[in-house]
Amino acid sequence: MCLNVLLSLPGPWQVVLIVVALLLLFGGKKIPELMKGLGQGMKEFKKATKEDDGGKANPQKELDSKSSE
Repeated sequence: MCLNVLLSLPGPWQVVLIVVALLLLFGGKKIPELMKGLGQGMKEFKKATKEDDGGKANPQKELDSKSSE
């Protein structure tokens, strides 16, 4: 029961409190810039993980084809 309380999602009042705290800390003009940077970082991360795979869309298919040969 205690674990369920600890892992629960924040309620609506907690979300409002977090948003207000962010607005007070960063201001209304800075938040879109932060979100843009976060989005670009996620885009670069996805790009890097695709390049790490060697450009393979599905490496499991290649393993299956090699094992059937």
